[in-house]
Amino acid sequence: MDTMVILFSLGASFLIAVLLGPLFIPLLRRMKFGQQIRTDGPQSHLKKSGTPTMGGIIIMLALLISFLKFSDKTPDFWVLFTASLGFGLVGFLDDYIKIVFKRSLGLTARQKLFGQLLFSIIVCAELYNMNHSTMITVPGTSWGFDLGWFYYPFVVIILFGSSNAVNFTDGLDGLLSGTSAIAFGAFTIIALQLSEHESAIFSAAMVGAVLGFLIFNAHPAKVFMGDTGSLGIGGGIAAVAILTKTELLLVIVGGVFVLEMLSVILQVGSFKLRGKRIFKMSPIHHHFELIGWSEWRVVTTFWSVGLILAVVGLFLAL
Repeated sequence: MDTMVILFSLGASFLIAVLLGPLFIPLLRRMKFGQQIRTDGPQSHLKKSGTPTMGGIIIMLALLISFLKFSDKTPDFWVLFTASLGFGLVGFLDDYIKIVFKRSLGLTARQKLFGQLLFSIIVCAELYNMNHSTMITVPGTSWGFDLGWFYYPFVVIILFGSSNAVNFTDGLDGLLSGTSAIAFGAFTIIALQLSEHESAIFSAAMVGAVLGFLIFNAHPAKVFMGDTGSLGIGGGIAAVAILTKTELLLVIVGGVFVLEMLSVILQVGSFKLRGKRIFKMSPIHHHFELIGWSEWRVVTTFWSVGLILAVVGLFLAL
């Protein structure tokens, strides 16, 4: 595989995101697409109210333009396209309703579930038509097992779990941009080693897009990505793991996302069962803020954990 194509894909998406930022951010501000901040969260976040959101449009556009340019439009392309842009569209609708119609929850849970399920079913149909393997391999071993038809519900679970876990991670300036760049960087290397051409190009394009976005999203953030970006990123990384047959490895490479989702599940479960909270606030990045960590310390710590987990994932995969 031509490594230069991968580098061009990354560089192009980075440059596009950097160029789109100064165009879209003032536009979002003029349209009053500002973030609504939870009053029960860290008080330091209240000053972020009104910061333009839906910046995920920048990420998705940069990704799409680069991926369209450098991909070969194989069946893998359509799986990646559907998972990332499809879930990104659900996120866009959620953001749009929150901001334009002043509904703090955006899409209802049922509407969001329907949208995610719809695109998950399309992905499953695409995988079936391309005779995608239903084998699952345990990371770091040669042991695997065939799920048969149960593989497709498994794919739906991966897409749902990944998109929502990534969504929970998006809560601090630069947190998701940095952790997703690290995770997609690892998957770029994995896809290259496995000769999964489309997945490598897609992953590299996503690295460039989120790093370009990070220039505007780093503390203090000039723009937030919103669900448009987080759901699109989550759907995309799940699709890469599926196509590279590293579904279980996603739990390790995307360990920060898993940690964030588990903190929410544990917090809700504990409160319902015991009437007590485990953390001061979930997702867990807010817990660290409330015990006195600065926002930048939380972000860089999570980036570091993400990097360590990515290295572990690469060690098991290669």
